[in-house]
Amino acid sequence: MILFVMVDGVGIGSRDAGKNPLARHRTLLSHFDDGGGTALPRGGRVGALDATLGVPGRPQSATGHTTLLTGINAARHLGRHLLGFPNARLRELLARTNLFLDLARMGKRAAFANAFRAAYLDALGLPHQGSRNEPPLPVAPRVIRPAASTVAYATLGLPFRVLDDLREGKALYHDITARRAREAGCDVPLRTPREAAEILLEIARGCDLTFFEHFSTDEVGHARDFEAAREVLEILDEFLHHLVEGLRDGEALVVTSDHGNLEDLTIRQHTLNPVPVLGFGAAAPLVPALGSLLDVHPTLLHLARHPS
Repeated sequence: MILFVMVDGVGIGSRDAGKNPLARHRTLLSHFDDGGGTALPRGGRVGALDATLGVPGRPQSATGHTTLLTGINAARHLGRHLLGFPNARLRELLARTNLFLDLARMGKRAAFANAFRAAYLDALGLPHQGSRNEPPLPVAPRVIRPAASTVAYATLGLPFRVLDDLREGKALYHDITARRAREAGCDVPLRTPREAAEILLEIARGCDLTFFEHFSTDEVGHARDFEAAREVLEILDEFLHHLVEGLRDGEALVVTSDHGNLEDLTIRQHTLNPVPVLGFGAAAPLVPALGSLLDVHPTLLHLARHPS
């Protein structure tokens, strides 16, 4: 069993608590450019991944996510970093190769644990088995675009998880607790970080690899909001600790990001900093060999090919 948690917008910054909330609130992700950081439990290892990929400019989500999911330098493929959502060229790349598809070709089963609004999936023409009895989306369906992870999972042709799955304890909302969904008027239960971790571990034990995407970290980074960052980091850290505690022998957890942001709240932009990669369980010994975003995809496939 392999768990892959992608935490958007968290880089390795300095110990300056005046700009880095990770220096104010020591978490599993609190690693600094001088090599220091929080000791990891249960033999976990931490490394630093280059997110610039040898391409000028600030790393962005569309190219960073695509690189993590394909093991191909998406920024070099385009000749630039691309923010937000993958364009046609990146969608074509993801249609040819991605973590979910590559695992399926190996005869392995992958899961995408995030729960989506049915209206969002309907707007993209993506399959699901959920109820449409939800509050309206905050934006018109015509402006909705899929993230790289959504494009990638769609290549399997399998239904996405929805709010019905969230209610039944078979999915997680991107913010872990589902508070954001409730604030949007959705009738879903709140989860504690411990409960969310238990749900994710249960999902993961039915598959070879399970992916969960969390992007509140990037949102509070762009907002330059220290208090919101504290709240997000507390929830995320408790969630990750419970995942680590819940790992059984032979299981693996990999946590990383796509680009820096949250570690420097003096600016609203992404940073050029490397991003942390954390490995626990069977993944821990592989972390020292990882050097950039390009190395995550092949490492996950290696773990799937050689289960402990």
